[in-house]
Amino acid sequence: MNAILALDQGTTSSRAIVFNHDGSIRAVAQQEFQQIFPQAGWVEHDANEIWQTQLETAQAALAKAGLTAADIAGIGITNQRETTVIWDRKTGEPIHNAIVWQDRRTSEFCDGLKAAGHAELIQQHAGLVIDAYFSGSKVRWLLDHVPGARERADRGELAFGTIDSWLVWKLTNGARHIIDVTNASRTMLYNLRGDWDDELLKVLDVPRALLPEVRSSSEVYGETTLLGAPIKIAGIAGDQQAALFGQNCFERGLAKNTYGTGCFMLMNIGTEPQISKHQLLTTVAWKLDGKTEYALEGSVFIGGAVVQWLRDGLGIIKTSADVEKLAASVPSSGGVYLVPAFAGLGAPHWDQYARGTITGLTRGTTAAHLARAALDGIAFQVADVLEVMKQDTGIAMNGLRVDGGACANDMLMQFQADILQAPVVRPKVIETTALGAAYLAGLATGFWKDRADVSRGWQVERTFEPQMSADKAAHRRARWRQALARAREWEERE
Repeated sequence: MNAILALDQGTTSSRAIVFNHDGSIRAVAQQEFQQIFPQAGWVEHDANEIWQTQLETAQAALAKAGLTAADIAGIGITNQRETTVIWDRKTGEPIHNAIVWQDRRTSEFCDGLKAAGHAELIQQHAGLVIDAYFSGSKVRWLLDHVPGARERADRGELAFGTIDSWLVWKLTNGARHIIDVTNASRTMLYNLRGDWDDELLKVLDVPRALLPEVRSSSEVYGETTLLGAPIKIAGIAGDQQAALFGQNCFERGLAKNTYGTGCFMLMNIGTEPQISKHQLLTTVAWKLDGKTEYALEGSVFIGGAVVQWLRDGLGIIKTSADVEKLAASVPSSGGVYLVPAFAGLGAPHWDQYARGTITGLTRGTTAAHLARAALDGIAFQVADVLEVMKQDTGIAMNGLRVDGGACANDMLMQFQADILQAPVVRPKVIETTALGAAYLAGLATGFWKDRADVSRGWQVERTFEPQMSADKAAHRRARWRQALARAREWEERE
């Protein structure tokens, strides 16, 4: 057994990565899948397509690595969180497309929960703010809108899961209906102290019979034989918690930011959950060896997705990688600020009705200025989150560890360091989401002995030090806040 297979099921693509013992990548396979937009603000995926692309990438990665299933010590799974699937326990067929974490169809229902006075209960029990982002309201919508779903759920005929649950069900041919504790903590149905919460289930009107068994982040859950020989499925964590683990943020106060479709900052806050005073989320970081550790999280809904919009919506770049060259062709954004609130604003603002806004346009504004402003907008949003994280914890940040696709963009990382006025540290392996899942599986199967063994594989590729003056950084952030104010509460409430 000389490798670990990580299944990295993301929002726009499924990937499989084979890791060596030293944490280096041996092979990667990736497939994009369809994004379904039934109406404005709605986002869906075909759960069967997700499964098919994930299985095919696993097969392709093993083939590229020149390995067979017998060479793999274990499978680790990491997944887009909050995305919700309900399927028939007998047939294994989903009753509806998966409702994606970005989907806003339950915004009004969430407004109703707030109006009914449930915000404090949900924050104290689940560590979350009430928002359409989380799985609970999506489950409720499916039960209310798919004909016969609620009756079938009450009879125990249906199964709910986040994408990790769905993949494990398919990998084990329906033998395991489980969810790991990190994904469970993103549902608005789970108590941070451990287990599904009866009060929350009652508030959202979700029957317990639907729910998967909650398991730790690193243990042998079962086996799959679909890759040619039995392989243990041994690690699961939602993508952001997996990245925190992959970045070796094992001590209280260490933080990372992942630049993916969205941006997600997590800080390890230790073994006691702490409720944020600034609408950050308290979430389970991981559970290993019977011990649960927690994190504070700030979620930015639109990060790298703004670059996809420049490519697909505006057509000003051909590939996402082109954005850095275009943005670098001008010295600054020329006073243009782009607030990418395409799906509302996440932490610390939580404005479901904000919409994307561009301010500061002149006749001299070019595509390059828009590209620059789009990248700047990612960094400004991250700075907003880190600022309130420091206030919540009282921990002074001495650097931010970064990962995800967009962290390969040197211009963005330098601007991030400038705006934060703190070093930005990029590791050699930036696929830390998949690496974290691999580590969790490897620890459960003995491939790695302990966290110290894991830490030997984490190495710094580059540290970006601030080059902008503190006064200029403060001025840029003040202008950003003005642009942000213009994006707030834009969508009319019905």
